[in-house]
Amino acid sequence: MDRRQQEIMSFLHERVFDTILNSQNASDSAKRGVRYTIMRMEKLSASRMVQYFWSAIAGKGNAVSFADLLSREGFIRFEDVLEDFRVRFTDNWLRQM
Repeated sequence: MDRRQQEIMSFLHERVFDTILNSQNASDSAKRGVRYTIMRMEKLSASRMVQYFWSAIAGKGNAVSFADLLSREGFIRFEDVLEDFRVRFTDNWLRQM
């Protein structure tokens, strides 16, 4: 992974993923969904990671039901960090490769 990919994944691990993966209260479905999301995102370029994030926010595919599951279980979702993500991972930031 390049520096940009690592920065995106570090942000998401810190703000979303690790809280769920390290929780004893998270369901197997929530943990499985997070691991699947990580696996998918790690195969993408930084610009595709950003697109994946915004597609999840837009509610494509299983994103809506997964976000609902995380919300019911009391966890942070992509939707909850979108403002910080939007400010940090801009088109300018992507171009600074």
